[in-house]
Amino acid sequence: MDLISAKLRLGSVALGLAIFLLAAAIVYGIEQYMGYGIGFLALLIFLLPVFIFIDILQWLFGPYIIGMAYRTHKLSPSDPEYQMLDSVVTRVAIYNNMRKPDIYIAEVDMPNAFAYGSPIAGKRVAVTRGLLRILNEKEIEAVLGHEIGHLRHHDVEMLLAIGLIPTLLFYFGYLLLFSGSRERNAGIVLLFAIIAIVLSFLFRFFILAFNRMRESYADANSALTVPGGADNLETGLAKIVAASGTHRLFRRRNRNTSSSVAEMLFISNPDQGEIKDYRQLLEEWKTMKVSRFAAFFSDHPHPAKRIQMLERIKQSQAQ
Repeated sequence: MDLISAKLRLGSVALGLAIFLLAAAIVYGIEQYMGYGIGFLALLIFLLPVFIFIDILQWLFGPYIIGMAYRTHKLSPSDPEYQMLDSVVTRVAIYNNMRKPDIYIAEVDMPNAFAYGSPIAGKRVAVTRGLLRILNEKEIEAVLGHEIGHLRHHDVEMLLAIGLIPTLLFYFGYLLLFSGSRERNAGIVLLFAIIAIVLSFLFRFFILAFNRMRESYADANSALTVPGGADNLETGLAKIVAASGTHRLFRRRNRNTSSSVAEMLFISNPDQGEIKDYRQLLEEWKTMKVSRFAAFFSDHPHPAKRIQMLERIKQSQAQ
């Protein structure tokens, strides 16, 4: 395995575990300090399976919700793109030693692609109609190398697992506000409740960081498994970002849906779109000095960081 890919994989697993353990330590520490009894813990233990059950339902049926939101339909032999896309996905699946996922087309003009699935829906990759208009076959192959990388790494399941933590912290704080100990230690209970609720929002930044690492890992997967993947993914990303800059109206109309359903699954965050020629963007990104906090509030890495990582992979392959 390439050193960059191995480093990203280790980092993503470590970050995911750190998020989980930190949240558990915070809850345990507050509970021990406050000295709650069996009743409070029983209530907390009861709520945990409820939230997990809701999360599992979202995972199982999420693909159908995404399908309705983005008007996806399974590729069929009657589609003009059938032969090309079926051939591309078959090749990429072989490169990754995976069974070929189902191919879907999203009938939206915004150029993008995403991977999703569940035990009920099966593994799926989707490309939008807008993406098919602007990318050539090799670029689509590189993009699908990224998306199939998500399926290969099972990182969607990990994202769902740690994505539940902010909700748990929020309700833990909510329980503190109405616990029986409030009468004895009203000030301290209120303080810990506020801390837990504030932490539930701060943990969302950890989730964003995990998703950025997840995206970088999928980029590396495309570069390392697809022939010419790094070059074609660079061009594909630049074209997607340049074209996304012209689709602000779509994003404004669909912001709530995009944010809540599939924005983290996209290969590129639509909000990073820039109205420039893609060749100009690509050259700028290769030498751009990006602040460490440039993408702090984003669920995707800054495009320049993605391009520069792909450049490093190409250099390592050339050695």
